Amino acid sequence: MADARPEPSLNPAQTELLAVLRGDPADRPTFDAGLRHELRAALEDACEPLVEHLGTKPLYVAKHPLERVLGCEGQYLAEEAEPFAWTPPIARGVVAHKAIELAVSWRGEPVPGDLVAEAIARLTDGSDGLADWLQTASETDHAELQGVATDRVAGFLELFPPLRRAWRPVTESKVRVELFDGAIVLSGKIDLSLGQADGTTAGKVLIDLKTGSPRASHIDDLRFYAVLETIRVGTPPRLLASVYLDQGRPMVEEVTVDVLAAGVRRTIGGASRMVALARRGEAPVLRPSFGCTWCPALPTCETGQQHLAAEADRPTEP
Repeated sequence: MADARPEPSLNPAQTELLAVLRGDPADRPTFDAGLRHELRAALEDACEPLVEHLGTKPLYVAKHPLERVLGCEGQYLAEEAEPFAWTPPIARGVVAHKAIELAVSWRGEPVPGDLVAEAIARLTDGSDGLADWLQTASETDHAELQGVATDRVAGFLELFPPLRRAWRPVTESKVRVELFDGAIVLSGKIDLSLGQADGTTAGKVLIDLKTGSPRASHIDDLRFYAVLETIRVGTPPRLLASVYLDQGRPMVEEVTVDVLAAGVRRTIGGASRMVALARRGEAPVLRPSFGCTWCPALPTCETGQQHLAAEADRPTEP
């Protein structure tokens, strides 16, 4: 069914982002149909020695554990040992993403506050841990949740042009690859995808919605998703984009075989260290950073304490 909405007038940020994401339709790469099998084989060949250490408990590999274990291994172990609990920052992210999901198919003019209110109502009516948290959260937490999530949704609507059905927008798309009959599970959830492949010609764009400063790990996250997407459908995505809602700009990377190979190597490296630390008991390598501030192990970690103290003493630029 054709999209009946009138063509909107785009602001400059929307026009620029649309041009980046759309690219030149005549310049879209074509990939070998056997690439998906090559990527899976590369992962399985390198990860086969890990299986004997797993026992009956599968190894789950996702973007956040990968980032942690390839950063500070001490922080990775500390976070793995912590039972999951809903917190205001986690809840804000989920609510904002739910509201953006609603915006894609919203009838009429999408108003950020209305989208967030509807997202909170739907999530509160659920039967999971987030619903429990929303039902018992304080008025202060609810007010902050509403305000921060509304700001993020407003940023999305101001940067992205209205997403037409013909662009095949999909939000919160789950992707999963199982190796060795599920002994190792690679999984992810893509914030937003646009387009689709045309046979072996790439056409899909994978998008992560971000706030704050760009980091190298953000593009690494998308490379991981690109590997999973390629194994799943056979044709890689065309473009990876981290879009920073508070800055109004994207960080993009075109997908090539070399980019996918880098994603495979990083996944193998992360999975290997996860097994070495959690299943074989190797000592963690500590790599202090600003992330020490939020590390559960900070109260007993001298390395992290010394790093933060040294950073606090560092003179600032005038």
